[in-house]
Amino acid sequence: MAVRLPFPARPGRESAEQDSAAARTLAMAGEPIRFVLNWGRRYSLWVFNFGLACCAIEFIAASMSRHDFMRLGVIPFAHSPRQADLMVVSGTVTDKMAPAVKRLYDQMPEPKYVISFGACSNSGGPYWDSYCVTKGVDQIIPVDVYIPGCPPRPEALLHGIGELQKRIAAEPLRKPSLRPPLRRPGDRTA
Repeated sequence: MAVRLPFPARPGRESAEQDSAAARTLAMAGEPIRFVLNWGRRYSLWVFNFGLACCAIEFIAASMSRHDFMRLGVIPFAHSPRQADLMVVSGTVTDKMAPAVKRLYDQMPEPKYVISFGACSNSGGPYWDSYCVTKGVDQIIPVDVYIPGCPPRPEALLHGIGELQKRIAAEPLRKPSLRPPLRRPGDRTA
């Protein structure tokens, strides 16, 4: 199948095979650029920590000298969501806090990534049957990596960051993120 490029054809290039070869050459030239951009994104993640409960203490432990996630290229504690690439939601998300999580997520620039850290942010944890607890942060915002545990270990966060970095390295140039669009139970599909 021939790929039509957005610029006019040059004289002497009538065949679809030549157009397809030109598109492949263009794609191969973009591969080193994709590698360099993804390498930069992968090793310079600015973290916006949304610590809501005891899991936030484990997040802080992962940033201290014993585990030191700065060696992985993760810069802790962005001053605002407008400077962050990665949001780590750690702790129980209540229905009252859900709009604030969504608002801060919307303020982050693209490409943006989310790690759900701990059983409470993954599924509500031991408080899942409470009337005011959101049954997972993925009902509010799209999540890239889930880290289980109550409380999760700092080593688990380091592993989750490594998995996120692998996903970032595999991202194509044209798409800002690999996440599918978020669908809620009440949404209609077109």
